[in-house]
Amino acid sequence: MPDYKEKIAKFLRTDTETISRLEFAMEAATGKKDIITKIVVENDKVVEEKNKILGVGNPDAQKIFAALLQKVKATDQALYEFMGRPQFNRSDCCQVFVQIIKDIAGDKNGFFLKEEKMRDFLILNPPKNILQSLGYADVKEALAKEDLYEIFAALRFAEDPHWLNDVFFRPFLDLHPDSFEKRPIKIIFLKDKWLEIGRQYVAKKLHHISHLKEAGLVFIIPTEQENVPGHSLELVTLVLHYFFEIDFYSRLFESYAQEAASFSAKITQALRGDVPGGALPKEGAAWKIIQRYLGKIDASDPRLFEPHVNPEAVHWLKAEEALLKLDGKKPELDFAFWHNLDFVGEFLPAGKKGEDLVSYDLIDNIIGLTKGGLMKYLYHQQEALWNKIFIEYLGLEELERLMIENLDKGIIKL
Repeated sequence: MPDYKEKIAKFLRTDTETISRLEFAMEAATGKKDIITKIVVENDKVVEEKNKILGVGNPDAQKIFAALLQKVKATDQALYEFMGRPQFNRSDCCQVFVQIIKDIAGDKNGFFLKEEKMRDFLILNPPKNILQSLGYADVKEALAKEDLYEIFAALRFAEDPHWLNDVFFRPFLDLHPDSFEKRPIKIIFLKDKWLEIGRQYVAKKLHHISHLKEAGLVFIIPTEQENVPGHSLELVTLVLHYFFEIDFYSRLFESYAQEAASFSAKITQALRGDVPGGALPKEGAAWKIIQRYLGKIDASDPRLFEPHVNPEAVHWLKAEEALLKLDGKKPELDFAFWHNLDFVGEFLPAGKKGEDLVSYDLIDNIIGLTKGGLMKYLYHQQEALWNKIFIEYLGLEELERLMIENLDKGIIKL
């Protein structure tokens, strides 16, 4: 009989003892049995089905990776045509794009920093780089002539990060629930005047989309990059991801508003994306909450090898679910192929290397395509797999509820 615990441990780069201990604790907490076996059997069945659809016989890692990239490329081209072949490096393409996002994700309201408070922060600590770049004498002149949200967005890429953290964000410690209001999530394309200012940021981040949780804003920075393979999918999936991330943090902020005394400290902690250190409790079922992709910073971070859940993987899951709605409008998109693949992977022969882990996750393969097919990204699939284990025991809604309830503590204890 296959050793399912060994295989899932190998997927997650941890050890079978960790998986066995987790399974025992979760069975005791929920009464559900054989979940690890169920997930591995599902993974293997899906891999076999998708390989047949891809038409790859005697698959090895390189053949499957290449076939997945071709599938992504076809979906990307179909999406580009569906949207009317937009020029994403121009700010005037935004209306059609924003409408598509709202059609499939909904037009959500959230709990965000009041506009008057955003203006107060800018007046209190004027963003010097922005003022100099745009040729304004002071903030009041800039606010009179520029869009408030565009200025606030530009803080992320135009100002020094140390100044932002040590000076501009310090007044956030004085925030209280009355500093926030309910309003719709905004998606904006910054005007072309921000292209030069954002150039260095885009080069560093490798994409030109970002967001502000506290302002309820997703923004796209203008770029000189023309449409390249994977660009349409990258833009749509990232904007959807940020949309659902902002919605998650809005619900978190509202929950914090119930206790005014701790509101500002918890808001600040959440915006920093703090991740707890130290070992998990050895007794009972416990999961760390990791708000960021630690693997981007250090693939050997020990926190990645112990039971944890990741809000980021939930936002991606919701983004991929939303994309399914587009299939009815243009069947060639075939987002159904990628449905429920976020956690799926397989170890396949890789010549002299022995074997490689190939991710079937849409997001990992979009990144592989946009980077010219030279990289195999895996951290989305691995983080989604940790979440998958939790979801199979308790469900997605309960995962979100417990993450919101325990994010400030950094640990879910069952």
